[in-house]
Amino acid sequence: MKKYTYTEKKDTRSGFGDGLTELGRTNPNVVALCADLIGSLKMDQFIKENPDRFFQTGIAEANMIGIAAGLTIGGKIPFTGTFANFSTGRVYDQIRQSVAYSGKNVKICASHAGVTLGEDGATHQILEDIGLMKMLPGMTVINPCDYNQTKAATIAIADFDGPVYLRFGRPKVPVFMPTDTKFEIGKGIQLTEGTDVTIVATGHLVWESLQAAEHLEAQGISAEVINIHTIKPLDEEIILKSIAKTGCIVTAEEHNIIGGLGESVARTLSLKAPTVQEFIGTNDTFGESGTPEQLMAKYGLDAAAVVKAAKKVISRK
Repeated sequence: MKKYTYTEKKDTRSGFGDGLTELGRTNPNVVALCADLIGSLKMDQFIKENPDRFFQTGIAEANMIGIAAGLTIGGKIPFTGTFANFSTGRVYDQIRQSVAYSGKNVKICASHAGVTLGEDGATHQILEDIGLMKMLPGMTVINPCDYNQTKAATIAIADFDGPVYLRFGRPKVPVFMPTDTKFEIGKGIQLTEGTDVTIVATGHLVWESLQAAEHLEAQGISAEVINIHTIKPLDEEIILKSIAKTGCIVTAEEHNIIGGLGESVARTLSLKAPTVQEFIGTNDTFGESGTPEQLMAKYGLDAAAVVKAAKKVISRK
């Protein structure tokens, strides 16, 4: 099995910030808006280099979305930035009416998603944002796994015509995706080959799934790990091809199992290839205050949980 290693840890929000900075140098139509969280969204360098292409809306997220929708009419490509909780739940009506329904080319960029936000607690740890956004007609939903992939995704969505929800996080996590890996919206990436179980993961759970695959290999179990960075549109082809070999699947995400990646995969399987499935994700619950590591372990979002789920789903074949 191919082994993935890392030499450093970086937060995925920094991948967004660096990607946005690069876009500022290469695409004159890219503009940025923020709701009083410039430092948290790592937008400082973009603003320094492009002060006339940045709009500080203050703590007025609904207004930020409305302004962004308006900017698209003049041919601008607006990137909005705030926490995932405020990027979705707080402004859902504005996104639905002014962006999705109107088909506006707004890039909704959301940091501090999931429980790995940590000590700020349940009020800020949104675990239902993927579900909210994927239900909107025409909305593309992307959840990259590390710094490199987040930077690549940020750059890629500028050339994509249509509304996008880009989700990333706060903690420093392993950087393991090669910098030359092509980012294709809607195309999953097979990271390891396996014959016993398919593990489809997104976001921070991709690294945990790779660690789980190594633990499983040591126990004689061959796991195929697939990085699904685009939740919608879902790469059904790569999933169906894998489960045709393995006959079972585990989905892993830092999100409520209701409405997330797992549900999208389950729908595909039920329609095209009924297959036994286990779900890694929070189970109809809010989070709580704690370190990212504590919360990932408590809510069963780590490598140990993936190993357990893989063994269980294999036993169900």
